[in-house]
Amino acid sequence: MPPVAAIPLLERLFARVIALRWWVVAAYTLAVPFALVLALRIPRDNAIERMVVDSDPEVAVTRDFQRVFPETPTAFLLLETRDPFDPAAFGALRGLQSALDSVPGVDSYSLLTVWERIRPAGGVPSADELRAFSGGTEFLRRQGLVGPGFLGVVLLLDVEGAAERDRALAGIDRAVSAVGAGRGPITAVRRVGAPWVDAWLERETAASSVRYFPLFGLFVVGLTLTLYRSKRALAAILASLAVAVLLGVALGSLVGFAFTIVSALVPLTLMITCTASLVYLHSRFVDQEPGTDLDAHRLFALCNKFLAVSASVFAAAVGFLALAVSHIRPVRELGIWVAGGLAIGWFVCFTLYPALQVVLRTPTRGERAIAGTWVAHLAERLPRWSYLRRWVLLPLSGVVAAAGLAALLGIPGVLAPMRLQTEALDYVDRSLPVYTDTRAFAERVLGLTSISVWVKAPPGAVVEGAFLTELDSLSRALEADPAVGSVVGLPALLRLRRYAAGQGDALPTDPGELERLGAELEQLLLTEPALRSWVDTATLGSTYLTVTSRAGSDADVERLATAVREAWERVGVGGTTLARSTYRLAGRGVLQATIAKNLVPTLTESFSLTFGIIFVTFLFVFRSGVARLNAMVPSLFAILATFLLMRLLAIPLNVATILIATTVLGATENDQIHFFYHFQERRGGTSTEAAMRHAIRVAGHGIIFATLINAAGFLALAVSSFPPMRQFGIVTATAFALALLADFTALPAALWMFFRERPDGLLDAGPGG
Repeated sequence: MPPVAAIPLLERLFARVIALRWWVVAAYTLAVPFALVLALRIPRDNAIERMVVDSDPEVAVTRDFQRVFPETPTAFLLLETRDPFDPAAFGALRGLQSALDSVPGVDSYSLLTVWERIRPAGGVPSADELRAFSGGTEFLRRQGLVGPGFLGVVLLLDVEGAAERDRALAGIDRAVSAVGAGRGPITAVRRVGAPWVDAWLERETAASSVRYFPLFGLFVVGLTLTLYRSKRALAAILASLAVAVLLGVALGSLVGFAFTIVSALVPLTLMITCTASLVYLHSRFVDQEPGTDLDAHRLFALCNKFLAVSASVFAAAVGFLALAVSHIRPVRELGIWVAGGLAIGWFVCFTLYPALQVVLRTPTRGERAIAGTWVAHLAERLPRWSYLRRWVLLPLSGVVAAAGLAALLGIPGVLAPMRLQTEALDYVDRSLPVYTDTRAFAERVLGLTSISVWVKAPPGAVVEGAFLTELDSLSRALEADPAVGSVVGLPALLRLRRYAAGQGDALPTDPGELERLGAELEQLLLTEPALRSWVDTATLGSTYLTVTSRAGSDADVERLATAVREAWERVGVGGTTLARSTYRLAGRGVLQATIAKNLVPTLTESFSLTFGIIFVTFLFVFRSGVARLNAMVPSLFAILATFLLMRLLAIPLNVATILIATTVLGATENDQIHFFYHFQERRGGTSTEAAMRHAIRVAGHGIIFATLINAAGFLALAVSSFPPMRQFGIVTATAFALALLADFTALPAALWMFFRERPDGLLDAGPGG
């Protein structure tokens, strides 16, 4: 509790705010339009290459790689057909590519394109010619251009930003619609690739806000009117809430943040936490004792709740600020953004809200009865009830918490740790075509894991025949690995050219022919843009291979990296040029693996930091060591029980659900802070039962209704079609409900055990007494 000397200072400060109330309202009124402009300027950015912080070494390698070899967004069309060599099917393919060629920013290639570019004077090929051409080389099948029951079209998107990408995808959709899938030789056209997934994610993260904000707004309106039964109170709370959220969101624009896959949670989180603070303040304000002066009571209520509200906001801010340790950029930005927004909301709660209280003449219970009179009955009965059941409540909570810890971390040799989910496709609703099409592609054509092997050789080595054969040997060794489905690079392209010229699907072995191959490649680099994209033309000293997992395989980046390492060790030996070269892994797949690697540290490090700082905060807020320890009980129980629920419902850890621990710990500590603040307010010279009754009577309204606000706010995310957001909302709301349950069961049971007292006048100590 604040020292006695601090109370007059707080009274003077709040008296000054109330005296200048019209100036305060005017200042916020002027700030709102500027904040709105800033908030509307915040961009959206879900690019995976910006999901990891710049200091991460994998990001640095990938960015260096992309400066030399810019990665073009690639998509794929899978044309399902009963006979891929049916002339009518090729006619449909030709018509589709003709339509695709008219779409700005889209370049397509297929089996027909390969034929036409390699044999420009060959005319229109017959079905038999194409069957023979594709049957003599593995390259076309490995790239998904033709296979049993399908023809493939690779799409290269030359676009800048999301708007151009979406226009290109719309043009592709129009071209696909013209094919008339299902009415001719093409039975279905499946759209596959990151551009469609990214576009869906961006639409969903934007649409989620449109869905859940009205739901939560209606809940706040209904709860306020039900609880306080005053339109004036509703106006004061809603106006303060709107200003706090708007200013908090605008902060992101000032510091250069963007809305990402998780930071779309910022407005909702600010709205929920600020509403909870306003409920705590208003619940204390309406609790006016009969016969007291309204102005004096207003100052008393503000001073009485100042430390508890400030400490609870600080705890929540610390919970989010601890996410700054994460190497996942959106998570780090979310933490910093919400922490800053909470600080702004705290300032609004103690300036604009008191001013509006006076301006709008919000009533107390002396003027208008409020709901929740049953809390007084709860305060009378709960202490003794919890005492009699303390040996059941606390051990049961411990068992559930222990089970939750095991569900999260696993049991060696018995239970694996919780599954991590990082692939962008895992964030897509499984009922949507973008998901089912991609899964069908992964089962039939190529896997979904892909990495780039950036090979750095001595300058000029890339156009040397000996190096090309060594790189080809590396490619062949990789293709022989059971986890690898495709290896694309200079060797594969050169083999295809030789195959089309009737020289076989292999590079030459004769030294003279190898020398001519290198010279030919050097000339081709001057005229063939497709080949130049595979070579660092400034030094002729680096190139890369794109390695993709096999269809139907669950190989991850680590498995592909192992295949590369083993193949390199077998091939790059002796005095070969490859032995004097180095390689690094880069690209989108590597960044996905980096995100996965950083998910667990994000959980453990941020949670540990949050727990430590909140505990230190309690050292200053609470004099009692018992209070410091017991204040953590409901939050820890809720978090661990939630992980148990996630495990039972097969909800994985992902870039959204990884935030649950710090979010719940930071937010639910509000309840314990308010409870123990008022518990200690009465504890001196009274019994545990009397102090507990006082804490429940004074803080019970705020704890119950603030928790309902928190739970309902996050539960509004359940309407989202974005699985991580929906999962985060459901499990977080469940965690708040569990914390509320523990507030009135495990917490009082723990207090009885620590203080070793009996309820007043109770002769039978009960079990264990």
